[in-house]
Amino acid sequence: MAVFHMILGWTAQALMFVLFLLFLAFLGYCLYLKHLHMKYDHIPGPVTFVFCFLSHTLCFSVHSFLGGIVHDKFLEWSETYGPVCRINFLHFVMVFVSCPEATKVKPHPDHELWYKQRRIMDPAFSSLYLRGLMGTFNERAEKLMTSLSDLAEQKKEANMLQLVNSVTLDVIAKVAFGVDLDLLNNSSTFPRAIEMCLKGMVHNLRDTFFALNPKNRPFVNEVRESCRLLRTTGAKWIQDRKTAMQNGDEVPKDILTQIIKSAEESMTQEDEDLMLDNFVTFFIAGQETTANQLAFCIMELARHPDILEKVTKEVDDVIGMKQEISYDDLGQLIYLSQVLKETLRIYPTAPGTSRELRQDIVVDGIHVPAGAIGIFSSYTCGRMDKFFKDPLKFDPDRFHPDAPKPYYCYYPFALGPRSCLGQNFAQMEAKVVMAKLLQRFDFTLVPGQSYDLLDTGTLRPKSGVVCSVRYRDHKK
Repeated sequence: MAVFHMILGWTAQALMFVLFLLFLAFLGYCLYLKHLHMKYDHIPGPVTFVFCFLSHTLCFSVHSFLGGIVHDKFLEWSETYGPVCRINFLHFVMVFVSCPEATKVKPHPDHELWYKQRRIMDPAFSSLYLRGLMGTFNERAEKLMTSLSDLAEQKKEANMLQLVNSVTLDVIAKVAFGVDLDLLNNSSTFPRAIEMCLKGMVHNLRDTFFALNPKNRPFVNEVRESCRLLRTTGAKWIQDRKTAMQNGDEVPKDILTQIIKSAEESMTQEDEDLMLDNFVTFFIAGQETTANQLAFCIMELARHPDILEKVTKEVDDVIGMKQEISYDDLGQLIYLSQVLKETLRIYPTAPGTSRELRQDIVVDGIHVPAGAIGIFSSYTCGRMDKFFKDPLKFDPDRFHPDAPKPYYCYYPFALGPRSCLGQNFAQMEAKVVMAKLLQRFDFTLVPGQSYDLLDTGTLRPKSGVVCSVRYRDHKK
């Protein structure tokens, strides 16, 4: 019995010693984080709480759990602490900037890597080549019109987000890879894979410990499988096209062919990997962001009958009853362009961007030491009263040709040489789809749905923009 008590005593002491070591390790880590954060403590920002271990991570986790948009928290902090705001995330610090002057001169690290990627993709996005895509834009938009016609005849409700998602993914697959998915009529694993990749990215960025939680293991595994599916499929399409071109076979005149033709014969394996990376990014981001913009645009037009009437009249004047929309027609749809721009001001589907600050900078008189991550949010700037009067009001006249231009506070596609390569592609596609929709159909929102936002890496309408659709009466 005495031996048992002695062993029990030693066990208790050993356990206490282990707990003491764990406490020292935890305390040491907190002090280490405090040391990292100290050089940024002079920058205004929310108070750090629950030691420095959790920093502001817990705040974001709670906000997201309650259904909030992270960029709304950025907006709140910008209005509270000013144009430069410090946010602590474990072993690194983010500096959120809502100052136009800082946005204008934001740093651009890894120039050589960026230039190499851009050099590979640039040829496929020239204005001359984009003109040649009008046939595909028209063809795929016509398939959407056919689906809407069926729903109108059957008096069924239309989930506009789902429908435009199918169309934009169809367009991307066709013009980038020459692949006909026809998602309005066929099922595919790609939409789910894209959604999972985006969700996985968001969880990884905003919750450091997400992948370590056993409850999240099925989700993490699905994200990995989704990423693997997109990369292996993209790699196969690229390799098949290269083989066909080497054999002298006839190949589609799509973006992939353009890029391979313009690439140097001495293209390295690294260049091919970069091509795959860019294609996967284009496949995911190009489809998702344009679809979400279209859904938000339909939602706002349905909520504002006066704007809907005005933009419909412009489409009637420019397009009339013709089925094929030309490249020159797009340039005459000026008010529709304003509507699409205003949609992206309030609902930038890619709400922000980030840059690693490798050098000290001064923003609005505040010194920001190197090593932090600079966050620039078009969502936040677009909803600040100091940049846009009555910011939550949907008003396309903000972008009238004679209206003052927003000064580095409107950048849904980023700005400067590193702006989104596919922005002209996306807006051409959006114009064609919206023009055909306005030309042929009236649509009203089904009552009772939410107008809240859902953040899945890109911003999308939470309820999917469910509409009742009917043919327009052109006799009116």
